[in-house]
Amino acid sequence: MNNKPAILGGDPAFAEKAHIVRPVLPSFSDLAEETQGMLSTGMVTKGRHLLKFEEAVAEHLEVKHAIAVSSCTSGLMLTYKCLELTGEVIIPSFTFMATASALLWAGLKPVFADVNFHTTNLDPAAAEAAITSETSAIVAVHNFGNPADLDALQELADRRGLKLIYDAAHGFGALYQGKPVGSQGDAQVFSLSPTKLVIAGEGGIVATNDDELAARVRIGREYGNSGRYDSAFPGINARLAEFNALMGEHSLRILEPAARRRNEIASLYREMLGVLPGIGFQTARDGNRNSYKDFSLTVDPDFFGLTRDNLAAALERENIDTRAYYDPPVHRQTAYAQFAPPTERLHNTDLLSACSLSLPMWSCMSDEVASVICEAIRRVHEFAPHVTRSLDPQGAPLAV
Repeated sequence: MNNKPAILGGDPAFAEKAHIVRPVLPSFSDLAEETQGMLSTGMVTKGRHLLKFEEAVAEHLEVKHAIAVSSCTSGLMLTYKCLELTGEVIIPSFTFMATASALLWAGLKPVFADVNFHTTNLDPAAAEAAITSETSAIVAVHNFGNPADLDALQELADRRGLKLIYDAAHGFGALYQGKPVGSQGDAQVFSLSPTKLVIAGEGGIVATNDDELAARVRIGREYGNSGRYDSAFPGINARLAEFNALMGEHSLRILEPAARRRNEIASLYREMLGVLPGIGFQTARDGNRNSYKDFSLTVDPDFFGLTRDNLAAALERENIDTRAYYDPPVHRQTAYAQFAPPTERLHNTDLLSACSLSLPMWSCMSDEVASVICEAIRRVHEFAPHVTRSLDPQGAPLAV
């Protein structure tokens, strides 16, 4: 490899794509016997694996109820509906679109509040400033797996008489003061999709200590039918299939080593990239553990010499996959722009959406792969002026 970045004619850091995620999945032999049992009995939904998985998740999260559903999105929809929320709900805009889409499906109005630039999570002070007489709840997010400010948000919700829900899509593997996130607030809703630490293929978990809410969510995932073929309320089909529950069982068993390994890779990234000017990192509060569902850094072009988008374009040529989460933020997306507040109220959100970049992060990543990624970023920085001249104003490589 010569010293130039690939975008300037050097050899790429990787011969094949280093993907943003590489899910760790069980082997076929691990699942074969139990899968054969499902097929031979015909019990492919609502069977013993679902119950076993729910019990294991509840024990892990230290929560009374863990209700498995078809996705985190359907879990959020059911939670909003079953809590009988009304009017306005405070949410961050620096989040995945499902946090907001489930609100609209439940007939609610999202009210966007700013995040803390360093944690990237909902700022409790900004959330309180957005509360009106129409507010019924706050929805916070453990962004990239970084636990939200649970104590401050709970104090706010209690003081203002509001429900508190967490979009915990990134939450498996995250610890708040040494305990798993999941038991706090009125409910926390997790994702089990292939980018997460616990993988069921697709699926979600609604975790709660509220007996009544748990009962309603269980009915809600069955069309609202309690078993008497009489809908108690309009529900949806949000069941988790037996095979997905079986995958989730196996994945949950390796959650702790996966979270520890991701934290080791994150430490390596921080050590090697922290010496570069203009590179910043998401911060976790003392006593908390980030799950590092994603490893996200920030790029200050005035110091690094390149914009976030220019760095991403250069890394693409190195066969390094990246993501610009969340650009655009939810309040700037077509479906939700009508709810956008005055620009200055979401200053940190807009800043993060313009400068945040997520690097590859896998539970099975080697130190060598992480080191090569860091070295590629260092080389791009070293040749920053030349890289800038090789790109058009939109960040695309110029034709040679």
